[in-house]
Amino acid sequence: MASSSNEVEGTESAVAAQPKIGLAPLMLSMVAAVVVSVTLLAGAGYFLIKSGRIALPGAATPTAAAKAEPGVAPATHPMALEPLVVNLADDGGKSFLRLGLTLVVVDPAPKKGDKPKEEKPKDVKGPNEAEAAVRDVALEVLGRQTAAALLVPEGKERLKAELKEQLKAKDAALQVSEVFFTEFLVQR
Repeated sequence: MASSSNEVEGTESAVAAQPKIGLAPLMLSMVAAVVVSVTLLAGAGYFLIKSGRIALPGAATPTAAAKAEPGVAPATHPMALEPLVVNLADDGGKSFLRLGLTLVVVDPAPKKGDKPKEEKPKDVKGPNEAEAAVRDVALEVLGRQTAAALLVPEGKERLKAELKEQLKAKDAALQVSEVFFTEFLVQR
């Protein structure tokens, strides 16, 4: 029995001889592990977002924009026209409309095998052929309007719909998705 009590005392002294780990090194190692874990997760998230595997709400990813999937809005571009001044069809011919107009035009879908078109510098001297055709249709439609018809609450919406309809009838290749009035002044 004496030998067993010596063994127990020897084990206790061996345990007591081992140095105890302090609280500071333990906390330091835990903080380092958390920092490394957060860094790895942030790096993985960045990679997944940049590669397009995770989409952020409200942000267009390059892979999603390149694919033409059903339900995805087609590519568009704005066509802003210089303000138009038009005599209205009121009695006496004294009413006129000053209208700023911006159209959202749907870009034609590229055909297979077509190379992307190079951007041509815009002509600074005047409107191009498409803008001239749009101005012509807009002036024709606006010239048939009366001040009273335009000033009613639904007058602007009716005018937008008529402009879209007439533009489509004039040139089926020109697809207008939205019509915005940037300036609208009726003078009687």
